[in-house]
Amino acid sequence: MKKLFVKTFGCQMNVYDSARMADLLAAIGYEPDDRPENADLVILNTCHIREKAAEKMYSELGRLKKLKDSRAKGGGSMLIAVAGCVAQAEGEEIIARQKAVDMVVGPQSYHRLPEMIARISRGAGHVLETEFPAQEKFDSLPDERSDCGPSAFLTVQEGCDKFCTFCVVPYTRGAEFSRPPERIVEEACRLAANGVKEITLLGQNVNAYRGIAADGEAWSLARLIGSLDAIKGLERLRYTTSHPRDMSGDLIAAHREIPKLMPYLHLPVQSGSDRVLAAMNRQHTGDRYREIVARVRAARFDIALSSDFIVGFPGETDADFEATLQLVRDVRYAQAFSFKYSPRPGTPAAALPKQIPEDVKSARLAQLQALLDKQQAEFNQLCAGRTVPVLFERAGTKPGQAIGRSPWLQPVHVDNARNLIGHIRDVRIAQVLSNSLKGELVVQNANAMAGSC
Repeated sequence: MKKLFVKTFGCQMNVYDSARMADLLAAIGYEPDDRPENADLVILNTCHIREKAAEKMYSELGRLKKLKDSRAKGGGSMLIAVAGCVAQAEGEEIIARQKAVDMVVGPQSYHRLPEMIARISRGAGHVLETEFPAQEKFDSLPDERSDCGPSAFLTVQEGCDKFCTFCVVPYTRGAEFSRPPERIVEEACRLAANGVKEITLLGQNVNAYRGIAADGEAWSLARLIGSLDAIKGLERLRYTTSHPRDMSGDLIAAHREIPKLMPYLHLPVQSGSDRVLAAMNRQHTGDRYREIVARVRAARFDIALSSDFIVGFPGETDADFEATLQLVRDVRYAQAFSFKYSPRPGTPAAALPKQIPEDVKSARLAQLQALLDKQQAEFNQLCAGRTVPVLFERAGTKPGQAIGRSPWLQPVHVDNARNLIGHIRDVRIAQVLSNSLKGELVVQNANAMAGSC
């Protein structure tokens, strides 16, 4: 067997894609290895959302070039591939700038990796594939997956039609595409049969899912979740990432009607200022977002919310930033991700006037994160002394320890529970730590009542 090393940057979609690339390559004799120096093929699966994504990739490629040169001196060889969104956006430049790269493959073309490797072996030189055949990609994936554990990601939708002015996703992932529901249900059934207890449905705009069934009928995400709810052995469902514009009534109702749908919703708002939201082309206002949140909480009283925020968007005033802080105070988040605005080449916002100085962005980010951290700590503190169901996913650092997730996605550490990996058990939260919870197993049939945080 040849050795494969994959380094994944960025989002959960990339995690899914990396696992599926490994599945594809296993069929032609590649087995995963956790050290790049051992690898016959190294893949960097890149993300273009975060700041300085390309610079980080080139830095990594510089280190890999040294490994490749060392391998060549010893009579061996190493292939280097760049995949993902940076590959899609900067494919030609990557090949021109770093000659050690053999293959550049976009996120909708990685199903062609075996063919690309064959072309390299025939002396074809550098190979570039950055087309957008999303359906062809999913049709080409092997049925069996090697990444099965207690929880798994399952991509149901790709691409974006929203064209937020700060975002590169429409240009790197293409237009919105939804997989047929039958294929998703089949994949979910196989995952459940292999012991998966929790599935997270993935999409750039997952709640924009509109899969066309074999009978020609369009399925919403809510209907898809309802179908997955019936799968034997599958005990938890989640979905991410959502857009406020696509929080439909039936999806909100699903949070009330489907117990397997976990009480956690990631709903990015980006800003609390209507003026900034309009400049971002978010297609919602702050009050519209508050209304959606109120409806979701009316459907599921114990739901936890998380979000994404960008501070320092071009033209953002002190009053605009204060509107964001006020929205955070009004909504109250269990978790959130916040970033300073950074221009992405080719996006409309990169050319806007009134770019905000870095020191102003840094100060605003620190103030926002302090408020979000305080809310997260307060939410976690509500769990102290409560009994919650935990899905144990992996071994902890201490002997016998296992780490799982609460329904609200908090990591929970429990001693003497390693034999419970893959199972859901009631856990009493004994201590709230800075980034996790510490719990104790509840003896079955003990007089303990489950509560919500």
